[in-house]
Amino acid sequence: MNVKWLKAVLGKEWDIDSAGGLTGEAYFAKKNDRKLFLKRNSSPFLAVLSAEGIVPKLVWTKRLENGDVITAQEWLDGRELKAIEMQHQHVASLLQKIHHSSELLHMLMRLGKKPFTPKESLQNLKQQILQNKLDELDGEVSFSLKFLEELLPMTENQKQVVCHGDLNHNNLLLTNESQLYLIDWDNAMIADPIVDVGFILKWYIPKEDWDEWLFHYGITKDHNLIKRMYWYLLLDALFYLNWHSQRQESEKMNDRLQDIHDLNMHVRDLLQI
Repeated sequence: MNVKWLKAVLGKEWDIDSAGGLTGEAYFAKKNDRKLFLKRNSSPFLAVLSAEGIVPKLVWTKRLENGDVITAQEWLDGRELKAIEMQHQHVASLLQKIHHSSELLHMLMRLGKKPFTPKESLQNLKQQILQNKLDELDGEVSFSLKFLEELLPMTENQKQVVCHGDLNHNNLLLTNESQLYLIDWDNAMIADPIVDVGFILKWYIPKEDWDEWLFHYGITKDHNLIKRMYWYLLLDALFYLNWHSQRQESEKMNDRLQDIHDLNMHVRDLLQI
């Protein structure tokens, strides 16, 4: 999909520019006062996200002769959230809305998305780490695997909800009318909500403010919740350590190892080791 091809679809009077991104499949389109965000082959999940007011409004969908589908959303004037703004209660409220939406959950299941299974994921990851001998690279990797094995039962039989899976502050859009949207749902999953909650707590919320942020989200902090939070954070850190190892990205591997060291420090405090 390119600008020339899109003009043939929309009309030559539209000004079209690339929206950037890794795939090169997203564009901004403008004609007079009309502004649209265009994307090729977005998930049908977008329609439900739009109906729930979680992403900017879906204006239209067009299926082309070659089978491709183009979606057009409102292009809203606004900005990405700043990292410090992730502490705001509006972020907690939006996340609570997402995690409590039965419509989102039903649609993702209809699209064939299977719930995340901690046991299977840990087994697969452990096998890869041992094959690549990453446990011999640093003793903290072995400690992490032991922690994940021992606390695996805590992750079972938890409530499963739609999780965004990539709650970087750059994925939150604040419009000039103060409307907050969460965009880029390519990593959406069905999982324990602590997957999303823990990411925000770890990377954006000062530890002394965790209780207040969780209050606005709608839950109370307890020992088991924090253990599950570190379980998923460590699983994620080990996953990326292995991912960067396979690509021989030594500098990024060192970054992930530092993350693992920091997480294990908190785990030891939590378990009083």
